[in-house]
Amino acid sequence: MKEKRITCRSARNFCLVKILENLGHFPTRKTEKEAWFLSPFRSKTETQASFKVSIILNRWYDHGIGKGGNNIDLLVLLLNLSVKEVLAYLSNDLSFSFHQQPLQIEKNIGTEIIGIKPINHPAMIGYLKSRKIPLNIGKQYLKEVIFKQKGNTLFALGLENHLGGWELRNKFRKTSSSPKSYTWLKRDKKQLIVTEGMFDFLSLATMKPVKVYESDILILNSLSFIKNIKNLLSSYHTIFLYLDNDNAANTCTQNLLQKYDTAIDCREEYKGYKDLNEKLIAWN
Repeated sequence: MKEKRITCRSARNFCLVKILENLGHFPTRKTEKEAWFLSPFRSKTETQASFKVSIILNRWYDHGIGKGGNNIDLLVLLLNLSVKEVLAYLSNDLSFSFHQQPLQIEKNIGTEIIGIKPINHPAMIGYLKSRKIPLNIGKQYLKEVIFKQKGNTLFALGLENHLGGWELRNKFRKTSSSPKSYTWLKRDKKQLIVTEGMFDFLSLATMKPVKVYESDILILNSLSFIKNIKNLLSSYHTIFLYLDNDNAANTCTQNLLQKYDTAIDCREEYKGYKDLNEKLIAWN
């Protein structure tokens, strides 16, 4: 079936604050009219917020570089993507939600976790099956999470990060709960596997269970957390990098290869596919 792509007009209506949060950038202060962030272009060095989002207009302005625009403009600059690639990126991520009026946004902020249990619901089992992940592997690493978002009670497959937040996925939604961070499965191994997302890791656990068993695991949950994990990498004898085959991941991979002699780019194993899960689905 042909993949459905959104238009520029639709993409501009995606909530800009939510897009930033999904990339790991959260406001330092927020009112009904605006939200201020440490600039996503300089978040590692900036100490005072200089990046403003107008909640009313759903537009941004970075006072540090003197540039602003809509969410497409932001993603083009921040992720080094073309407009076409931005539309594909937004088409594949249903967690951003559409821009709404300020009072509606303020009324239901965030994701509230209300229940965590082993995977049992047929819809969750079916979703794992659609991604070609065996149920026993899903149950080993994920939970079935019930949560509230924008006044609705929902459920999803959940992967917990090292700060206690959750990455949440179901057939219709890709979202997370605060605090958003990376997931570190520490087993005191000498080698480390780094993946970009939870389904990349689950796919690798399906295809190469022995390698996964013999490694510590680091699931980024967002490429923006690369800067947070660099101190962890130096303690490993070997670092296997399984990031996506796109422009943003290319940059991250090259930076890590230059910084760590022990790092190995493993993307040749799924050359021609966007990521590990796309290859796993194609194999099946």
